[in-house]
Amino acid sequence: MLKGNLKDKNLILASGSPRRKFFLEELGLDFEVRLKPIEEHFPAALKGPEISDYLAISKAEPFLTELCPNDVLITADTIVWCNNEALNKPENKEHAKRMLTKLSGVEHEVISSVAITTTVKQEIVNESTLVKFKELEALEIDYYIEKYKPYDKAGSYGIQEWIGYIGIEWIRGSYFNVMGFPVQKFYESIRKL
Repeated sequence: MLKGNLKDKNLILASGSPRRKFFLEELGLDFEVRLKPIEEHFPAALKGPEISDYLAISKAEPFLTELCPNDVLITADTIVWCNNEALNKPENKEHAKRMLTKLSGVEHEVISSVAITTTVKQEIVNESTLVKFKELEALEIDYYIEKYKPYDKAGSYGIQEWIGYIGIEWIRGSYFNVMGFPVQKFYESIRKL
């Protein structure tokens, strides 16, 4: 359905995330993946969606000078916001364990932002979903980290994996957003192009 709207556009996904790639494929979009390394740092004063918006915009910046008039660049970022702290991707096993222990038994927000960038404008959309974990046992946390190695995931977990099956008591909002992409909001924005 979107292909007709975007037939003259060249979509570029600047993300190595297999989940984001999957979502664009499922939306029936033709796109290419282009990657450029970026440091995922943000100013300390930023809070919640300001962080994911800032990072999604930052990921677009290395591409700005090479975009052609028919290019549409898609960049995204997801954070977990818990007790006034951003939990990004873990650096190692111990860091992942600390994050999951912090999330155990508490409500937190998963916030994903997408920047849609062309040569003439940039639009940012973001989504916030509330998630509540049960009290996770240390053995459950260790098993999950050892088997699933969630080092590419904000907050050290994937809702679509084992830890989500056994540990998440409830969510309020978009499930796909927790997977790292606010699909419905992205769809509404991209179809207007």
